Amino acid sequence: MGTVSKAVILAAGLGTRMLPATKAVPKEMLAVVDKPLLQYAVEEVAESGVEHVIMVIADGKDAITEHFGFDSRVEAMARARRDEDLLTLVQAPANLAKFDFVHQSEPLGIAHAVACAREFVEGEPFALLFPDDLIFSETPVTGQLIETFESCGSSVIGVQQVADVEIPQYGIVDPVDAGNPTKVKGLVEKPSVADAPSSLGIVGRYILSASIFEHIDNIPAGKNGEYQLTDALASQVTSGETVCALRYQGRRFDTGRPLGFVTAMVAAALERPELRAPLMARLAELTETGGN
Repeated sequence: MGTVSKAVILAAGLGTRMLPATKAVPKEMLAVVDKPLLQYAVEEVAESGVEHVIMVIADGKDAITEHFGFDSRVEAMARARRDEDLLTLVQAPANLAKFDFVHQSEPLGIAHAVACAREFVEGEPFALLFPDDLIFSETPVTGQLIETFESCGSSVIGVQQVADVEIPQYGIVDPVDAGNPTKVKGLVEKPSVADAPSSLGIVGRYILSASIFEHIDNIPAGKNGEYQLTDALASQVTSGETVCALRYQGRRFDTGRPLGFVTAMVAAALERPELRAPLMARLAELTETGGN
């Protein structure tokens, strides 16, 4: 079965829902309080025992490699000033894990993006994360999925209950029963409410078993010529492999949309003791004055 020691983090998206902020700044590098979204994802996997992170990026995202590398301009300044506290702060992201970076040359879907990292993870299970999904939890969600993988021995999908109106925005799983975790007997990409087999929507956290690339190799292109991970997971199910779904414990924020991003910012700030009281006071003032 193998142990999960690697994670693939997808960071090649265009971020069109957050324009114009993402015209020049990678969406994954937008800061929630004082850390970029991508660092939250890396910290999550590091706290889950993952030692090697492979990031799938695209052209124009040099800020990502600089953030998780050494010898940045700020680091050079800290060294020159012999400021050890600042040096520790700016080196912290690079010290979270071993990093490799691969490029997705064109946006051909999630399964295609995963396949770009193939040389680093083929033949072993690995975690997959979408940093747009920022999840705060006592036990890291990746760690929850790894624990489930160790008991199920198969691909594991993070899911949550979604409102009917949101079902067409999600991949939806068809669970065998109401257990948690539960085996999956099918998956549907963005169905209508009438066609949805459940209200369990797939979020951006997975553990993928070693066979996933065999299925990615054989799925057809879908809409816009894109290759969908949902199809590869469905192929695992139809071939007789077990796929499990876990209703994780945690609070998720879809930071790929303005409202989700702003809400995540507030939630993250409220977790900070030095920010909580003054922020609550300021929010109360804004609410009373209608934002003026």
